[in-house]
Amino acid sequence: MVTTRMAGRVVTLTGTAVACGLALHTAVNLRFLRTPDAHAAEVGERVAVLIPARNEAAHIGSTLASVLAQEGVPHLTVIVLDDGSTDETAAIVRGIADEDPRVLLIQGGDDPLPEGWLGKPWACARLAHSDAAHSATLLCFVDADVRLQPHAVRALAALLRDEDFALVAPYPRQLAETWLERLVQPLVTWSWAATMPLRWAETSPRPSLSAANGQLLLLDAEAYRAIGGHAAVRGDVLEDIGLMRAVKSAGRTTATVDGSALAECRMYDGAAAVVDGYAKSLWSAFGGPAGSMGANAALSLAYLVPPAAAVLARDRGTRAVGAFGFAAGVASRALVAQRTGERVLPDTLAHPASIGAFVVLNAVSWRRHRRGTNRWKGRAVIVGSTA
Repeated sequence: MVTTRMAGRVVTLTGTAVACGLALHTAVNLRFLRTPDAHAAEVGERVAVLIPARNEAAHIGSTLASVLAQEGVPHLTVIVLDDGSTDETAAIVRGIADEDPRVLLIQGGDDPLPEGWLGKPWACARLAHSDAAHSATLLCFVDADVRLQPHAVRALAALLRDEDFALVAPYPRQLAETWLERLVQPLVTWSWAATMPLRWAETSPRPSLSAANGQLLLLDAEAYRAIGGHAAVRGDVLEDIGLMRAVKSAGRTTATVDGSALAECRMYDGAAAVVDGYAKSLWSAFGGPAGSMGANAALSLAYLVPPAAAVLARDRGTRAVGAFGFAAGVASRALVAQRTGERVLPDTLAHPASIGAFVVLNAVSWRRHRRGTNRWKGRAVIVGSTA
């Protein structure tokens, strides 16, 4: 019994120490987190905004409206790839294109995917290599459910050029409405804000120091073409992070930045979409089964053990240590939520439940991946699939 209690104290103390260290790192990290300048100068270059769209009739109209409302981007071309939609996506885009010559619709997605390619990388590659994008010196990839603020592209272009980055990865503000969205979606930004040393990551070629969100990416066109474009990440489920890693490997610098004032996105609509969305990709997030197990174990140690000890431990000292660890986890989440305009209370108090949900989603993702049952928007998430 004594040995068990001692082990419990040691594990609780270790978890609390990790949670406190990450809370401190979060606070320091946020001081260095770049926020693109909303008052940046006009962009003199040609910018191609590239939007892959598959069954996005509910969103594509508002997304295009926000892109076409960009200020200070006089040489703007907007190219939408209808990726085999079975809804009214193409018709909506075509109607907007008839009214605005800056918009071009490309039809795609009817033929089987080329061997070795996943659906989104192939759609993005077709967009970037289209004739309309050929003369652009800046390529801005935007998901079809993202709404941009009028200064978004101008601000990102200024940051990329002023700091000589080849890729800038802003994280839009994540909108979450239903219970599982509110538990999981805040982790999208919190995860890298708490764990990745941002300024070191900007200059380091280490692949592990990469955080990018394909909802919104801005790249120097020459750097993009130099790495082979999306062909370099053709089979990557997380093609956004893959692009950043490829750019780093080519010797160029990148930046992960605060995009909460630039754009917003409701990534998933409801619990079922959250499960399917994360299941398709989490299995590939940590470099394999060992990495996934290690990451989940570390998260559990830091954010599940302390609150469990605060409630269940028999001795007062261990409960106090556990409560302190719980508070550190909540503080880390609250700092990020306050900075990015997400809900602070009561959502951050549920941080242990958020981590628990994330661990479960990892297990679901691996189970589906092993069985080959991961699907997204009607396609199997298998490299080389023709579904």
